[in-house]
Amino acid sequence: MKVIAMPQKSVHAGNLILVNGQYPYCLGNVESSLVPVHSDSKVLLERRAAVLLSKLMSSIEGWVQISAVSGWRSRAEQQDIYNQSLRDNGAAFTEQFVAKPDHSEHQTGLAIDLGLRKPEIDFIRPDFPNSGICRTFREKAVDYGFVERYPKGKEAITGIAHEPWHFRYVGAPHAAIMTELGLTLEEYHDFLKQYPHGEKCFLYRNGNQNIATSYGKATAGADAEFEIEGDIPYSVSGNNAGGFVLTEWTNGR
Repeated sequence: MKVIAMPQKSVHAGNLILVNGQYPYCLGNVESSLVPVHSDSKVLLERRAAVLLSKLMSSIEGWVQISAVSGWRSRAEQQDIYNQSLRDNGAAFTEQFVAKPDHSEHQTGLAIDLGLRKPEIDFIRPDFPNSGICRTFREKAVDYGFVERYPKGKEAITGIAHEPWHFRYVGAPHAAIMTELGLTLEEYHDFLKQYPHGEKCFLYRNGNQNIATSYGKATAGADAEFEIEGDIPYSVSGNNAGGFVLTEWTNGR
């Protein structure tokens, strides 16, 4: 066994951080980890998310018909977008489709808005139907760690209207688990609290591997410590809401 020590501030970092109306983004600038989503684009994503998105798009030749509309945004850019939407569209519309500064997933570098290539694309609500190449992308997204972040029927949970164009990188196996169970990121974090690390875990089978996922609570004023087997692959992500998600890969038996 070995002990993983997670500094308290790391609760705000990782692929699974929850950023919404209740939990603001806390890390600030992430420019050093950003790269363009493809060679001809100025849209940026966190490096790992960009690599997986590129692989997904290559598998379906997606950039021929799909445009990257918006990825990472600075706080200042999010403030400008929010203010402009208030002026142009009013408060009711803005509250549905535009997050307040520090409450937008776009500031994390883990979210991207996509739209069909057209002469004119609506920046706030790009066209991304459930048909053609967009449907193909949506069907394959989970295999590359992406989920549709704001699905229809979950508006009361996410606090955002249905946005079929907005995708969030959460990584494996979490995208598959969320999709199979029909959970938003908010619901997924609540779900994982049923599996406290060291007591029980949620087991997900992928091919010849068993993947164990569990929840660990952050420790106020001190590192949080978690014991795992010393020779297996693992990952830890903060949830931005007082805890961590631990994922351990083991050979299937």
